[in-house]
Amino acid sequence: MMHVFRRAFSTLLHNRPRQLQVAALCYRKGDGGKEVLLITSRDTGRWIVPKGWPIKGKDGAQSALQEAWEEAGVHKAEIDAEPIGTYFYEKGCDDGNSIPIEADVYLAQVTKLRDNYPEADQRERAWFAPHDAANLVDEPQLRDILRTL
Repeated sequence: MMHVFRRAFSTLLHNRPRQLQVAALCYRKGDGGKEVLLITSRDTGRWIVPKGWPIKGKDGAQSALQEAWEEAGVHKAEIDAEPIGTYFYEKGCDDGNSIPIEADVYLAQVTKLRDNYPEADQRERAWFAPHDAANLVDEPQLRDILRTL
């Protein structure tokens, strides 16, 4: 009987609707071509793009740009109004569960970074060639987006 309950609970968890986040794919033009800005996550230290929940009163692009400021110190950037793609991942929760996430990705050309920003002491940031960045992130759809740059 317990295995039936576990299977039903597992099915419910995997069939939950995805929640929406917005992500900023920040880039600059370097001597060797485009470079992509990645940051480390606060919990696992893996390489990711700045992302977060939509902000009330802001559209997707504006929300993504706000996340890029808070998480990566992007002070000035031109961001596309429409997402260039979407990727999916499971966001880990403090209680050990996870939330299925669909992240809309907005392309942002960075013109100025700041060293002093809200999460500067919680994350690392670095510029990578798009192909190298693709090899560092875990999410397959995000890898594909990075490789198209």
